[in-house]
Amino acid sequence: MGRLTGGDPSLLRRINSAVVLHALRDTDCATLTEITRVTGLSRPTVEGVVEGLIEAGLVAEQAAEEGAARRQGRPARRFRFRAEAGHLLGLDVGAHRVTALLADLDGRELGSLSKPVSETASADERLDRLRSTVAELLRRSGVTRGSLRAVGAGSPGIVEADGTVRLGTALPGWTGLNLGERLSRSFKCPVLVENDANAAAVAEHWKGVATESDDIVFVLAGLSPGAGSLIGGRLHRGYGGAAGEIGALHLLGREASPETLLSTTDEPLHPLDEQQVADVFALAREGDQRARAAVDRFLRRLVHDVAALVLALDPELVVIGGWAAGLDGVLEPLRHELARYCLRPPKVALSQLGETVVATGALRLALGHVEEQLFAVESTVTARG
Repeated sequence: MGRLTGGDPSLLRRINSAVVLHALRDTDCATLTEITRVTGLSRPTVEGVVEGLIEAGLVAEQAAEEGAARRQGRPARRFRFRAEAGHLLGLDVGAHRVTALLADLDGRELGSLSKPVSETASADERLDRLRSTVAELLRRSGVTRGSLRAVGAGSPGIVEADGTVRLGTALPGWTGLNLGERLSRSFKCPVLVENDANAAAVAEHWKGVATESDDIVFVLAGLSPGAGSLIGGRLHRGYGGAAGEIGALHLLGREASPETLLSTTDEPLHPLDEQQVADVFALAREGDQRARAAVDRFLRRLVHDVAALVLALDPELVVIGGWAAGLDGVLEPLRHELARYCLRPPKVALSQLGETVVATGALRLALGHVEEQLFAVESTVTARG
């Protein structure tokens, strides 16, 4: 795939190429006249740019329908953006499963695959499982590894800009792991690593319940609750990437840990894992009083943690994912309690993206990286032909 970089003959040509390519991507196909009208460029400029984009593999001429050609004579040439010119991966590295999503350059999903992994697996074992999942997905989809243009990965923990997990207690051997560098060994394209809750927030804004909201908080209620937030449509990571780590709030004078909150006995749950939690939730739904009390404690903690973020960020919408998204009746208690604590209660909704929410967000981050390569040009210069 061609890249519009500083190595191109001129800045003006890069800008014009980006403008034309963007116009073609926004429609199924277009004639030179239509592109000229939409972009405001001259026809000779558009013709030259389109030919260059065809050579770069990013644009193709659309074949004319035979019937139309017979009726109208030779039809105008039509061109389209080649979404198949490259591919993207979105990865989710979780405690109990790894997931891979494959898409084209329009972000259209072409396939997905999840595989289980032991919660006690080492970092090497978990990454090997992820690599085999990716290899199988590419093989099933008939896509070569060389066609990948960017890879996004969502991971638990505090993730630094270079893809290093500064702190990651949810996965064995994760703290200090340079996940970006380890994943880059398997790909010849850029690899972007993001905190899982941050990736989930991006996914909800792209394809979930938050498509109409630019100020949102996504709460990933897992073994160690975390949250991702968008402010003005932009992901807010914080100075060191630790924004939204609400799982640490119990350390601030609130000693009750998740193991204690969700226990149905006088002893903390050990080990605390998703199956243990699922069992407690199932008992609560069946009417078990101790299980219902445990779930109530969990919800109260969730409400307090979410309220802290809402008071700080004043989002329009709070999206709940993870365990809590599967709880019956979780919305009304959250709405009621947030109304008590917050000066302006936000809307509250459950995530609709299910177990693929993190991988979907990681895929969107990869797509955003490629879009910057294709369409981002210096804004101080105006395109003219």
